[in-house]
This record gives sequence, structure tokens and C-alpha cells, in this order.
Amino acid sequence: MSSVASASGLPLDRPAIITNFYREEFIKHRQVLNQQREYYSEHAITQVEAALTRTLAQLEQLCSRDNADKVMSDLLRKFDVVTNLSALSDSKNTH
Repeated sequence: MSSVASASGLPLDRPAIITNFYREEFIKHRQVLNQQREYYSEHAITQVEAALTRTLAQLEQLCSRDNADKVMSDLLRKFDVVTNLSALSDSKNTH
């Protein structure tokens, strides 16, 4: 198993790198959701926040699955329906 050095110089294994990547992506969705609170009902916000919390709590288990890439991709797409984060990211890259 190969490892990569982290910013602290400690080695990270591939599963940790993947888990950290997805953690950052879900945290971005949470941040955008908080910025969009005024556009959604409190009930909708509560449900999406609960789903994000559950996903983050189970992230290591989800990332260790054989079909992790598909599972994580599907989850990110579902959150993107609400936050539209991908469109925000795309618009920052256009000139």
C-alpha cells in the first residue's frame, strides 16, 4: 500500500486521502447551504443538515465500501440539487 506525505509530514494512506477529499466536499455543501438559508424553509434546512451530519458521521464507512466512488458521487449529486454548489464552482472558473 502506498502512502503520501501530508502537510505535517506524516504519511497518509489512500483511503484517508479519499475520505478527507469527500469530507471537504460535504463541508462545502454545508457552507453553501448556510449561505442560502433565506431561500429555504426551516424544515428543509433541518432535513438537509441532518442528512449532511449523518453522511459525515458515516464517511469512513461509506468510503471503505467497494462501490464508494459511486455512492459518494450519488450523494454529492443529491446535495448539489439543493445547494447548486457545482454551478457556483463553474461560474468562478469562467472568464
